[in-house]
Amino acid sequence: MNRRDFLKKSVYMAVGLAGGLSLAGCGTSTAQQAGTNAGQAKNKPTVKIGYLPITDHLTMIAHGQTEFKQFTLEPVKFSGWPELAEALKGGAIQGAFALTPIGMSLKQKGVPVKAVFLGHRNGSVLTAKVGPELNKVEDLRGKTIAIPSRFSTHNILIHKVLTDKGINPNNDVKLLDMSPPEMVNALATGKVDAFIVAEPFGGQAEMQKVGKVLVLSKDIWRDHICCVLNVQEELVQKNPEAVEELVGGLAKAATFIDNNPQEAAKLSLKYLGQKQEVVEHVLTNPKGRITFANLVPDIKDFTATQDYLVQFGITKDKIDLAQYIDDRFARKAFGV
Repeated sequence: MNRRDFLKKSVYMAVGLAGGLSLAGCGTSTAQQAGTNAGQAKNKPTVKIGYLPITDHLTMIAHGQTEFKQFTLEPVKFSGWPELAEALKGGAIQGAFALTPIGMSLKQKGVPVKAVFLGHRNGSVLTAKVGPELNKVEDLRGKTIAIPSRFSTHNILIHKVLTDKGINPNNDVKLLDMSPPEMVNALATGKVDAFIVAEPFGGQAEMQKVGKVLVLSKDIWRDHICCVLNVQEELVQKNPEAVEELVGGLAKAATFIDNNPQEAAKLSLKYLGQKQEVVEHVLTNPKGRITFANLVPDIKDFTATQDYLVQFGITKDKIDLAQYIDDRFARKAFGV
């Protein structure tokens, strides 16, 4: 079995196990309740949405906030982008919050997905190890920097900030692909000198006093997009009411997060598994570190992302963005 087949098999096993655990957790105390739940499950399809334990995907708290009538929402947590992308590509999940370049890459390869909602804006950080030798971006020359994926907004961000400081990202530093949950430990143990990734890992490194913020992504590329909710076209075509309700619930969660960061941090534990104080820190310190406003997919944002991907040699291919973006659900959710 080659690595790709192994990865695909592992993803399907993980998604299937997640589904089994979810069902097991919904046990009832009487036969009558079990029958009622069975009837509801029969009438309401289950929609599995993949995500990573990052603050960018915090709107997944909608799962616990909203009673969806058209479907049963089942969050499926992944630890890395390759597994999430493989699950979305293979149809093991019906949708996923994915890095914009990953979604574009899947679309370019013929995977039938639509971008229907932005996960957030801003929300990433360039973090360096604690010590006197790394105090500014210019100090990263010759260092090893972890990024979550070659096809990531973070790869764009690191290329942009290094280039702006006269550092060649292809020759003057070493970029290392790494799963986001591994980065803080890699920084603490000296495996990498810095990382750029979605929160809350920058905040976690700060609070553990193993890392320090060199620059927030909002100060590299103001109000940039990063993660986007991609859903299978089949779901959009056959059950647009479910997609509308899903996006509506996520939009309400986004507004809640911006208005109630402390409570949102408390609710995050079930989905992100991070300490409440870490999530609260990145939602509030400083204000605007990550934002959940203006989440309607806009072709201008996607065009800018695609242009940077080509400019920095991350990809040579472009896709027809009009065929990828479906903004009607988000527009309705936000009344625009």
